[in-house]
Amino acid sequence: MDRLSRNRVVEFIGLVGTMAIMKIMVAQTNPTVGDIEGNTEKVLAALARARKEGAGAVLFSELTLSGYFPDDLLLEHRFIESIAAKIPLIAEATKGLFVVVGLPRKNETGTEKPLYNSAAVFADGKLLGFQNKTLLPTYDVFDERRFFEPGTEWPIWEYGGERIAITICEDVWHDHYRTDPVEQLRPHKPTVMLNLSGSPYSYRRLQARYPVFARAARQLECPVILCNQVGANDQIIFDGYSFCLNAKGECVAHAKGFVEDTLLVDLRHLPTPSPLPDEPTQDLYRALVLGVRDYFHKQGFSKALLGLSGGIDSSLVACIAAKALGAENVVAVGLPSRYSSEGSVTDAKELARILGIEWRQVEIESTFQRVLSIVEPFFAGKEPDETEENLQTRIRGMILMAFANKEGRILLNTGNKSEMAMGYTTLYGDMAGGLGVLHDVTKLRVYELARFTKIIPQAILSKIPSAELRENQTDFDTLPPFEVLDPVIEDAIERLLSPEEIARKRGLDVEFVRALVARMYRAEFKRRQAPIGLRVTQKAFGKGRVVPIVQKID
Repeated sequence: MDRLSRNRVVEFIGLVGTMAIMKIMVAQTNPTVGDIEGNTEKVLAALARARKEGAGAVLFSELTLSGYFPDDLLLEHRFIESIAAKIPLIAEATKGLFVVVGLPRKNETGTEKPLYNSAAVFADGKLLGFQNKTLLPTYDVFDERRFFEPGTEWPIWEYGGERIAITICEDVWHDHYRTDPVEQLRPHKPTVMLNLSGSPYSYRRLQARYPVFARAARQLECPVILCNQVGANDQIIFDGYSFCLNAKGECVAHAKGFVEDTLLVDLRHLPTPSPLPDEPTQDLYRALVLGVRDYFHKQGFSKALLGLSGGIDSSLVACIAAKALGAENVVAVGLPSRYSSEGSVTDAKELARILGIEWRQVEIESTFQRVLSIVEPFFAGKEPDETEENLQTRIRGMILMAFANKEGRILLNTGNKSEMAMGYTTLYGDMAGGLGVLHDVTKLRVYELARFTKIIPQAILSKIPSAELRENQTDFDTLPPFEVLDPVIEDAIERLLSPEEIARKRGLDVEFVRALVARMYRAEFKRRQAPIGLRVTQKAFGKGRVVPIVQKID
């Protein structure tokens, strides 16, 4: 298929027979990056199910066989060869079906890039050819142009009386490109468009995704069926929510979000339109749960540990961990110091009881005293400051990591995006851990999620935020109210607005905003040393937003 002339209409009806498609199964699977055997088994299982349910065609997501995104695994020849070796096995399983599967494959044309991001097209036990992705994103979490050669041909695949257009994810998101694959397909009047997607989740992403595909349906005047990947790989989470739109761009069916699912669409009898779900807080919570679950299970881990302080952040992480891994696999450790309030300890203990997770309490006062006695001779004549405060968090991090090492657990970091943005964190202390569950969740949204759980006690929800590292400390000693701070963070990081634009938009003093933004940039060295965090916005620290540590920006 690589050498097809541009825009040529390709007819396969004579090769594959005239069996009517009628029903298309959307196989929304959760592949694991690099697990070629396991991902292939998911494909074969879906094909067997499609036969049982009377489907004539099966659609999978983008890069199903490799998982999204393989990054530099794509540079390993054995990886690409192992994927190619699965093509005959899949072809054999497609007898009586029209099947479209996403995979990376070798570019044999001698053009610039070594690979294509392709859809392999099968019918009746044969590989018919490939549709190559045209638009290769290089923004936010994407770096596809580094590996893949763009496709330049948009054939129509004829089967079972249908004229099938095939696109891959970004090919429909064409606003910022010179080429519009959907417009290239329009003169050939497809009767259905199939799209293989690896569209990552971010807050309210489904509401942004739908109108893009609705426009394509109206542009082509035919139904559009999207298969989106589900699951989490490292920091990136995929929400699924595959859907079918009618020729008017109305949603007529959708798969579930955040779980593997199948969707059976009868092209001859499309259902009446029904709205897509619009439950952003619930979706965000489910995304975080899925992110934790897949991070653990895909690596072969099952047990988690966290420091549970009685504050809102660690309380929310405890809820997410218990939901993701099962309460029996989560240990919460309270590590009170001389500055910890009695309420913080009792609140944390009560939440552990409600969740059914194991509670441990380790006093750090004697260790704190011992370390102070060691360093105090060298600090003579200097007033106590954040040095002594940070000692407490580092002692806590040391104890938590000792438990994690001894018991084969992953320590969950409980910091949030507001703290990460401002550098309101302690290296080698409260930044310890294997996964930052809330690193892309601002403080206000943490409260929103905490209320959503309906589990966290009111005493925790109503408590003034405090690190409790000195007498009468609150977060607002060094941070503005989160109602002020969080919108500034979102404007600066996610919307890339200047301090002047933010000040005008939010009605704030421009010098105040400049100081906050400058503080964000100064904290980059800390964020580079933090554990990876789950991405749930368009611009997560370390995944979607990368700036130099050493820089000077006004």
